[in-house]
Amino acid sequence: MKKVFYYIISIVMLLLTSAACTNVLDQQAVDSFNNDVVFSDINLVKSYVGSCYVRMGGPSCDLGLTARDLLASATDQTLASFRTGSMDHMKGDLSPDQLGFFGNNAMGGYLRWNNLYSNIQNVNTIIAKVDNVPAATALEEALKTQLKGEAYFIRAYDYTTLLECYGGVVLVNQPFQLGQDFLTNKRASIAETKDFILADIAKAISLLPATMDQGRATRAAAAAIKSRLLLFCAGKLTNGGYQPDNPLVSFPTGSQTALLQAARDAAKEVMNGTYGTYSLVGNTSDPLLPLTEAQVKTYSDNYFYIFDQKGKWNSETIWGIQYALTGGPYPYFGLNRALSPNGYHCAGNNPPTEPAVRSFEMADGTPFVWDKYKPGDQFLRTASAAQLADDPLRNPYNGREPRFYATILYNGAKWQPRGSDFADVDPIGIIQTANYYNNDGTIRGFGLDTRQTLVESWNGTKTGYYLKKFQDPATVGQYFNNTNTWVVFRYAEILMNYAEACIELGGADLQNGLDALNLVRNRAGLPDRVTTDQATARTFLRHERAIEFFAEGHRWYDLRRWMIFGSVVENVYGMKIKEFTNGNMEWKLDVTDKEDIRTWGNDKFYWLPLPRSEINKAPQLQQNPGYN
Repeated sequence: MKKVFYYIISIVMLLLTSAACTNVLDQQAVDSFNNDVVFSDINLVKSYVGSCYVRMGGPSCDLGLTARDLLASATDQTLASFRTGSMDHMKGDLSPDQLGFFGNNAMGGYLRWNNLYSNIQNVNTIIAKVDNVPAATALEEALKTQLKGEAYFIRAYDYTTLLECYGGVVLVNQPFQLGQDFLTNKRASIAETKDFILADIAKAISLLPATMDQGRATRAAAAAIKSRLLLFCAGKLTNGGYQPDNPLVSFPTGSQTALLQAARDAAKEVMNGTYGTYSLVGNTSDPLLPLTEAQVKTYSDNYFYIFDQKGKWNSETIWGIQYALTGGPYPYFGLNRALSPNGYHCAGNNPPTEPAVRSFEMADGTPFVWDKYKPGDQFLRTASAAQLADDPLRNPYNGREPRFYATILYNGAKWQPRGSDFADVDPIGIIQTANYYNNDGTIRGFGLDTRQTLVESWNGTKTGYYLKKFQDPATVGQYFNNTNTWVVFRYAEILMNYAEACIELGGADLQNGLDALNLVRNRAGLPDRVTTDQATARTFLRHERAIEFFAEGHRWYDLRRWMIFGSVVENVYGMKIKEFTNGNMEWKLDVTDKEDIRTWGNDKFYWLPLPRSEINKAPQLQQNPGYN
């Protein structure tokens, strides 16, 4: 049996290699012998489709999960600790020749033009050939239909990524052939690209079942793509915000209202149960405040375990990447290995920035105010032991909303037990991003998770924090891979997409939007938002998306479609914490510690440029506006 399995995998990977090593304008035909073998057996085709899931975005990209840097590090939320210079769009020098994060397979390669097209070639081959695969039984015939639906789903996902990154793109619905002339291929308008994707989604929905083996696409997963796509298309960026007369990046004047209505209706279809029953995990009633400490923990744990699922998915998960539950030694970077603190012998990458940490509310739903105790000072907080005993909220990490404790690892946060080499120093497992001082100000020791520690100091946080979200407390990242699911589409996104479309439409829709938004807030233990003012409701919505989807990758798209990237980009500084022997504390945002210098130089960065290599191969392709 093992020999048969390895034969199947070797054939499929050979086929994928021949397709994936090319790009949209430089394709080689898939080897005919491999084609004949793969498309002679329905089980080989199923393996082929499975490999296309892994390659959504391109070779070795795995939806960015094996990338060292989260897409959140291309925004104001987190920092790519080891490659800060790669974020060229926040350095003012993104260009067709210098793509940085977006041109490196180890980072944002899942957004690369040629990687996306290589996988589109794969699924085009499946769509073109699967109908002719022999089927011995009715079950095998049904499997052919399912696999074709999955191929349409994957193509819709990859084309949606292309549209959201580049605007209108080259539309290809047939596999490339040897000797084919690509010099006549041109980019379609963004409107034509949107319609092409919607047609693929409709086909996927018509072919896919309501339930599938976990990790494979369902009708609801295809409908979730539709919701995400239409909301992006309804934004300011694509409706006159940048070069309104350029059909590659903007819809015709007057399109926005219809697009918002379509986005609203697409989300509502999912909410109505058209494609299956989904719901938020947890209590969605408006909470009775104030919450007790135990209630805060309950809400926090409920939110945290949305991202730490193993086995059967919960009612909120529409589709995600299901990793093997066997774990085992990590081949490269598991989530814990990438995100956990250096004091656990892990990489400590993608630490949250100080402004992002401050954006989380207090437990009663009021804004966190850094300078509450010293108005006007946004950099320094101090508290004596007596003051902390009298008012624990002087510690900026006390009294925060539940999602804060599910998302951020801060100084004093409870985490995993330490390894045997440091268990005697920290037997409980408490994050130590502070350094320790005598009362006279002389240094006494270094926190295990700082950049001064003896535990792999070069991996230490540059911001004073680590990202807790997505990690698994049961996985020892130093040695093992994660087994928890990476959630790609969840019901909270559908609700928030609906909320935004309704709020932007205004009028009678506005309250419907707030009602959906409040379901997400209430599940997080926060009180309702109440307003009749559209601008205020918009502010509420944008804040909620930033917190609810923190570090999940949505923010890069949100900042672009709202066209507010320039207003949030700022330098990243380190938070320096001192604990004194007598119990006094100091928290200082050190502006002399410039961990990343950032700037937003030009609105052309709202779109990625086509790589120079692609333009050189096909000079007829029009470059995105603003790039040479």
